[in-house]
Amino acid sequence: MNKRYLALIAMVAAFALSFNALYAPVAGAQASQDKANESHPLTLEALEAQVFEKARQLALEPYQEPSEKAPDFLKGLTYDQWRDIRFKPEKALWRDEGLPFQLQFFHLGFYYEYPVKINVVTDQGITQVPFSPELFDYGKNALPKEELEGLGFAGFRVHYPINKPDYHDELIVFLGASYFRALGKNQRYGVSARGLAVDTALPKGEEFPHFKEFWIVKPTPDAKSLTIYALLDSQSLTGAYKFFVQPGENTAVDVKATVFRRKDVEKIGIAPLTSMFYYGENSRNRPDDYRPEVHDSDGLMIALENGEWLWRPLNNPPRLATSAFQAEKLAGFGLLQRDTNFDHYQDLEARYDLRPSVWISPREDWGEGHVELIEIPTTWETTDNIVAFWVPKSLPALGEPVSFSYRMSWYLPKGSPHGGGYVVATRTGKGKDEGVRRFVVDFEGGALNAIPADVGLTSVVTVTEGMEILEKILMRNEVTGGWRLVLEVRPAKGGPIEQLIPERRPRVEMRAFLKKGEDLPDVLTETWSYSYQP
Repeated sequence: MNKRYLALIAMVAAFALSFNALYAPVAGAQASQDKANESHPLTLEALEAQVFEKARQLALEPYQEPSEKAPDFLKGLTYDQWRDIRFKPEKALWRDEGLPFQLQFFHLGFYYEYPVKINVVTDQGITQVPFSPELFDYGKNALPKEELEGLGFAGFRVHYPINKPDYHDELIVFLGASYFRALGKNQRYGVSARGLAVDTALPKGEEFPHFKEFWIVKPTPDAKSLTIYALLDSQSLTGAYKFFVQPGENTAVDVKATVFRRKDVEKIGIAPLTSMFYYGENSRNRPDDYRPEVHDSDGLMIALENGEWLWRPLNNPPRLATSAFQAEKLAGFGLLQRDTNFDHYQDLEARYDLRPSVWISPREDWGEGHVELIEIPTTWETTDNIVAFWVPKSLPALGEPVSFSYRMSWYLPKGSPHGGGYVVATRTGKGKDEGVRRFVVDFEGGALNAIPADVGLTSVVTVTEGMEILEKILMRNEVTGGWRLVLEVRPAKGGPIEQLIPERRPRVEMRAFLKKGEDLPDVLTETWSYSYQP
């Protein structure tokens, strides 16, 4: 930080200026730029082009680790100590102006050691938000405040009156690497998103790009949306991002991005989502816990342009599991918390029944590729062990940008997501004989609930070669009005899977859907897809 900024902070403290004064330009060059912009107002088109050019130019240079870091006494804080450092709500940016959106900021410390530059954009220009320890309550932490001046922020959160007109709730948070997460009405934080996933679940290790700078466009008094720009950087690539945030019962975030590669990477994951699945109704080994289920998301849903919908219940596997769902043309995908029944969780603090689902809708044709699901073993609910993203089959030649756009919807599911029958529960258990696994899949919704028990529905079930179906029963569920499919499967006697010891057996795939009649156009449900290790 330059001397003029430090002098400004001292002056503010000495004369008790208003909080808004803390957000004045922090450098002579910036002040001069703002003055020049008075006669040349900054448009969003010009700002977008500026961020794009920053990313392009940055990609032409070798990657450099951030030069500024949090001091050791902050990096050594425990999670609880860091959480005890709280931003003072009365000092929220734009609070005194009565704007619908307000900004609060996160302090460096714990895992968050690199400061990010945060700018506010008006039609007069760009102003950096200066850090001051006076913005924070440090709780029980005894920290040398003289060493905190000019540190910078770890991230920020946006507040908006999404639940009550007289209270600004948290709406969206950007904190750590390229992570962010949002909320709709009556939701609790759960699943997270990232700007980009690079070489995830590869033996050489994952690369984590980070947002190093943000530009937040100051809203008008009657604004119903907020625009945020971000600059992404990592060892292999850079990126220019635009987030158009639209709060509501289902909060929408439109994402537009252009990525520039410094070098080739093996795998780029677009629109990555990260969540937690500890155990659920389909889990084979449950901990000694009073809660029936513990997870932020319970399934991956995929929609294809040909009209097929795929539902994959999540799992906490004994070892790392990676699944790829091929698509010539993707209509959408997402990690869903389909089960919103409080009685299935019984957690008054975590409220897993209010964790949002997130749906990704491409804004253009993403071409051929696959949705990748990564399930990582975990022994506790604090670990995000689920990752899902889109992997394009091919990328432009090195030196050409990679551009994509999509809408994210943060919502609580209600009824059928596509108008047809859908899976409401997947349960597993020991079959009748040794080595046999039983699966109970409940379908509801669409036309299913109106179909009487004496009407002949058909279940279409496929399993991995080397597995055999011992039993397949389809019956109407007289309690719920839906239909229940019961399967018993095992490795085929004498087959290649059965001959392997259990620890070396591969994961096998199962799929099932319900239809009426013999023609595929009469399909009544989404496709249930399941993976497990015999």
